[in-house]
Amino acid sequence: MLERHAELLHAYGRHLGAERGRSPHTRRAYLGDVRNLLTFASGRGIRDLDEMRIADLRAWLGEQADAGAARSTIARRAASARTFLGWAAHTGRIPTDPSLRLVAPKRHSTLPDVLKQAEAGELLDVAAVRSDDADPVHVRDRAMLELLYASGIRVGELAALDVDDLDLDQRVVRVMGKGSKERVVPFGEPARRSLLGWLSARGTLATATSGPALFLGRRGRRVDARQVRSTVHELLSHLPDAPDLGPHGLRHSAATHLLEGGADLRIVQELLGHASLATTQLYTHVSVDRLRTSYEQAHPRA
Repeated sequence: MLERHAELLHAYGRHLGAERGRSPHTRRAYLGDVRNLLTFASGRGIRDLDEMRIADLRAWLGEQADAGAARSTIARRAASARTFLGWAAHTGRIPTDPSLRLVAPKRHSTLPDVLKQAEAGELLDVAAVRSDDADPVHVRDRAMLELLYASGIRVGELAALDVDDLDLDQRVVRVMGKGSKERVVPFGEPARRSLLGWLSARGTLATATSGPALFLGRRGRRVDARQVRSTVHELLSHLPDAPDLGPHGLRHSAATHLLEGGADLRIVQELLGHASLATTQLYTHVSVDRLRTSYEQAHPRA
C-alpha cells in the first residue's frame, strides 16, 4: 500500500474516533476493510484516491465474491467503502464520491439462536450450584450470567462496568453503549442477590491496581470479553440439549423472552440500546417462529 494511502488511513482513523465516536473494535473493522480496498486499488495501478471509479469498487467486491466471501462480509465491506469515500469527498480529498451507485448484496436475514426460558433457568441454576463452593471466581461467574440475562447488555458493556455503575437499591445499572451513548437498564431481584454475593467476595481478588472495575479475574485485573465468553460456553456445556451460545446469545434470549412475556417493542429497544427499531424487530421474528411451532404442534387444523 502506498505511503500516501497510509497517511489517509491515519486521518480517517482519527475521524472515526474523535468525530464519529466509534469504538476501537469498530475502528479496526472499518480500517481493515478500507486498507483492503486501497491495497486492491494499488494493485490495479491506482496511485491517487481520486482515480478510483465505480468499476474498481465493483471489481473489488467481485474478487471477494469469487474467493468465497460471505454475503454479510461483502455487504459490510461495501458499507465501509461508502463511509470512507463519503468522508473523503466531504473533506475535499476527492472531488466526487465514486461509491454513490455502489450496490452490495443484501445480507441473509438469519434468526439468532436463543435459549428456551426453561434452559435459561437451568443455566443460571448450574452457575448458582457451582458458586456454592465459595470460590470467588465462581461467585463472580454467577453474578455475570445473572446480569447478562437479566439486563440483555452486551459482553463489552458488562466487562466495562465499574462498581459505581450499579445501584442495587433501585436495581439498575448504568451502561456505556455503542457510540458512547449512556443508558440505564433495570435488572431483577435474583441478579441483585448474586451481585451482592459477588461484591462481598470481590475483595479477595482485588489488588492495588484493580481500580473501580466491577468484575475481576483471578489476578485482580478487569475481566475481558474473552473470559466472559469462555465462562458462558463452559457453563452451557452442562446443558446437553441447549444450543452452544456465547454472551450475545444470552442477550438474544433476554430480548426474545421479554417480547414473549408481552414487553413493548420500543421498551426492549431502549433496554438493548439499539439505535434502530428495525434491529430490535429481529427478535419478534424469533418469537413468531416459536409461536408458529407451538401452533402447529397443538392445533388440530394446523
